[in-house]
Amino acid sequence: RSSWLLLAPLLTPPVPVITAPPCSLCPEGAHRFQWIRNLVPEFGISSSHVKVLSSPVEFYELLKVQIKAAKQRVVMASLYLGTGLLEQELVDCLEEALEKSLQAKGSPDLRVSILLDYTRGSRGRKNSRTMLIPLLQRFPEQVRVSLFHTPNLRGLLRLLIPERFNETIGLQHIKVYLFDDNVILSGANLSDLYFTNRQDRYVLLQDSPEIADFFTELVDAVGDVSLQLQQDDTVQMMEGMEHPYQGDKVAYCEIANRRVMEVINSARTRQELLHAKTFHSSQPGSSLLSQQGSQASGSLKPEPDTWIYPLIQMKPFGIQIDEMVTETLLTEAERDARIYLTTGYFNLTQAYMDLILGTRAEYRILLASPEVNGFFGAKGVAGAIPAAYVYIERQFYSEVCYLQQQERVQLQEYSRTGWTFHAKGLWLYLAGSDLPCLTLIGSPNFGYRSVHRDLEAQVAIVTENKALQQQLHQEQEQLYLCSGVVSTSTFEQPNRYVKLWVKLVTPLIKNFF
Repeated sequence: RSSWLLLAPLLTPPVPVITAPPCSLCPEGAHRFQWIRNLVPEFGISSSHVKVLSSPVEFYELLKVQIKAAKQRVVMASLYLGTGLLEQELVDCLEEALEKSLQAKGSPDLRVSILLDYTRGSRGRKNSRTMLIPLLQRFPEQVRVSLFHTPNLRGLLRLLIPERFNETIGLQHIKVYLFDDNVILSGANLSDLYFTNRQDRYVLLQDSPEIADFFTELVDAVGDVSLQLQQDDTVQMMEGMEHPYQGDKVAYCEIANRRVMEVINSARTRQELLHAKTFHSSQPGSSLLSQQGSQASGSLKPEPDTWIYPLIQMKPFGIQIDEMVTETLLTEAERDARIYLTTGYFNLTQAYMDLILGTRAEYRILLASPEVNGFFGAKGVAGAIPAAYVYIERQFYSEVCYLQQQERVQLQEYSRTGWTFHAKGLWLYLAGSDLPCLTLIGSPNFGYRSVHRDLEAQVAIVTENKALQQQLHQEQEQLYLCSGVVSTSTFEQPNRYVKLWVKLVTPLIKNFF
């Protein structure tokens, strides 16, 4: 049964231990989270620019509308692009937008940049690459397709691991879909399941040029250290760039770290300067004329009541911002605060588990029941993965019971006939509040892979606006409505039986799925 899985932990380098993040929460209001801007850029926007989507169909239709309307840029980062009819329709929308741009007067303005994972995007004869090559052939000056290859999959390991399993070593897992100045943050991939009956989360940030610029630069940075897809289905690195698995690993990771941190730090500097200007111009009588001028031209923006913080996690490159922020949020959540945490794959890191079990806030953790796990019914070893998750869940639940924390830490399982579950994120309700003031949304699953192996990005959305808080609350409620509370009897059901070999192997392979 894929004996390489037993060897994999021995073939990969040990992971450095992270120290506790050097920050703590400030005391007042939604602004208690301003410490996050010590690590990443802070984007202040109006809550009217934020829209929470709820269904896969809504997500898919929005993607098509946004692609067709794009004039300057389409930037899409995903694990992979599927090969079905719905995915082909997306590619057709891209072709239509590029064609329209090409026929416009002067040189075409529209640029399309797509970032996918190399291993997942190359799987099978028909794959993400074959779907996108026609665009590269027809619009070579306007289209870029980058395929990220983890530097940890190299040498003997790369030769030995079969195609379907090589992605366990590390992936490009960021999901960002960007059209001119509109940005969709999600955990959903570009595949028909995610457009029909796979529940995820999706937030649209409209007319947010600074945020769109940031994610464009981030995808460009990862794209620069990725393999570039060519018109003949070959791949090559940019000239002068270190190769991810043939070149020097340390040198490659240093270059990648530098490129990504340049994006984060330069955006942080830009936003700090913007804050300083905004602060000074808002002082009484300071720049009344310039304010009146901008008002007359209709360019005066509403005061921000919502703040967006991009959280990046790329442990292979030594970048662990998302981990630091998440650990701090869990550490500092006060007594009577409520945290709703959801993940499609319940496999929390030891650090996250220790914080949940050892801190004061109430937790409601939503995870997939075996039947809605994406691996349910899969062939071979992959088919046993839902049982491995049941085993991990049972161990955690036993720990909760042992510590007599059942009231404070509650597990709930998502169950919906004909659907699978992939939603991930966190909602934070301060003590005494019925509405969340903060949510995390993006690609991380809060598991070992998200923290240590894959490239991940999410945003922290902090808002003072009641209408947006209500939107986020409804999103949370809608997901949790399709769930049942886990109890001891849950694990006595016949479908929760875990074979002995799965119990024995799970501790060895749990860091790979």
